[in-house]
Parts: sequence; structure tokens; C-alpha cells
Amino acid sequence: MTQTSPDSPSIAAIATAAHATSTSSVPCRIWALIPCAGLGTRAGSALPKQYHPVAGRALVLHTLAAFAGVPRMAHSLVVLAPTDAWFAGLDLSSMPDCSSVACGAATRAGSVARGLQALRARGALENDWVLVHDAARCLVTPALIDRLIDACAGDAVGGLLAIPVSDTVKRASAGRVADTVDRSLYWLAQTPQMFRLGVLESALLAVADSVTDEASAIEAQGLAPRLVEGDRSNFKVTVAQDFIMAEAILTARKLAANKKVLHE
Repeated sequence: MTQTSPDSPSIAAIATAAHATSTSSVPCRIWALIPCAGLGTRAGSALPKQYHPVAGRALVLHTLAAFAGVPRMAHSLVVLAPTDAWFAGLDLSSMPDCSSVACGAATRAGSVARGLQALRARGALENDWVLVHDAARCLVTPALIDRLIDACAGDAVGGLLAIPVSDTVKRASAGRVADTVDRSLYWLAQTPQMFRLGVLESALLAVADSVTDEASAIEAQGLAPRLVEGDRSNFKVTVAQDFIMAEAILTARKLAANKKVLHE
């Protein structure tokens, strides 16, 4: 873990200062960062799962289309593996505010940290908001993204989409139930997760590769991200059955949209 010097401001102090700046006349832009460097072997596809065709196009294109449907997004940056051989072949003609950078690392945290540096090179500022989103959550919608932005734009810390646990939750010990926990205390984290660039970058540097999402890095610095209720359809495509579910939902959405156009 990277240590800060005794004279360095804490990340909490940085977050407070960023919030104070954001409430002044200084405008903050909103960027999307999409880690897309994983292999996705659990999905059982010959391709990395983000390039597997779903409802007529590569899975990641559905993800990017959702962000393209949010007018207040400044830009979407996709972080690729250095050896990626598929992204360049995708049709991004309908997404002019989207680009890629082949700087992915071995871990998600590493890829996000490098992606933040790439955003800085594209003009992103310390206090700008960054929405980090899993490429494989292809069912996210512009409405969900807007919901997160609306809830967090005035927040001192930022936050994430998540859903309350609805099933009964058991704590296990050696393959047996140890006890039943209070499910009202638990939420399942989703993405996007929205934090200020400088705060998130500092938090990730402090925890190195020991976290699996951005909120965990922020929490490790003593900050409490806001929970914004998401949607159960915004799941991460991970195993083969998930492709079937995603295909069905995307097809149903397309049919509903076509029906709406016909009746207008």
C-alpha cells in the first residue's frame, strides 16, 4: 500500500476541497471510463465476453450506446488490453464522443488508474466527475446513468448504483449455516460508480490492486459513498446463461421501442 507523507492532505480533505470548488462558479465535466481489458473466460466464449455478439452487435457496443445517450457526458474512454485485437473493428460511427486507449493492466484497479491518467491527457481536470462502468454491464440505460448523476452531482464524496438485497442471507462456516444476517444492512454493488477524478486516483494509489471496485478504494480512505438504487436488469454478464438473459432483455427493449415509434 502506498503511504502518504505526514504533510500530505488526506483524501477526505481533498474530497472536501473538491466539493467546495464544485459549488463555486467552476464547471465540472462528466466523463465515462469503461475498463475493457479483461478476458472474460467464465462466459465460455471464444471471444472475450465484451465482444461476444448480443442482440445483433458486440456486447460492449450496447454499453457504449447507453453512455452516448446521455447528453451531459463529455466523453467516454474505453481502456483496452495492449494486445486487444477486436475493438478497432467495431463500428463507433454513431458515438463520436467515444475513444479508446490500450493501456489496460492485469487488474481492474490498475486499468482504472491508468485510464484516469489517460483522461487527464485528454483534458480532464482534478475535480471533474468520472463514471467508471463495467463493459460487461451491457443492460445499463441512459435513465440509470442520469439517476446516478442527479443523485451524486451535489455530493461531497460521490456514489454508486446498487440494489438492496432481497433474498434471505446466510453466513457460512465450513459448508454449513453459521447464522442468518440482517439483509436490510446489505446492498449489491453495481456500476457506474461516480467519483471525482483526483479523489479516485489518490484512493486507488493508496490501496494498489487490493480492491475490486472503485467504491472500495474510496471507503478505505474513510469516506462513505452514496448508495443510489439501481435496477436488477443492470447485471454483469459473467457466465453463459447471462448472455441468454441479456439477449432477451435487449430484444424486448428493441421491440418496445419500435412499437412506440409506430404509435407516435
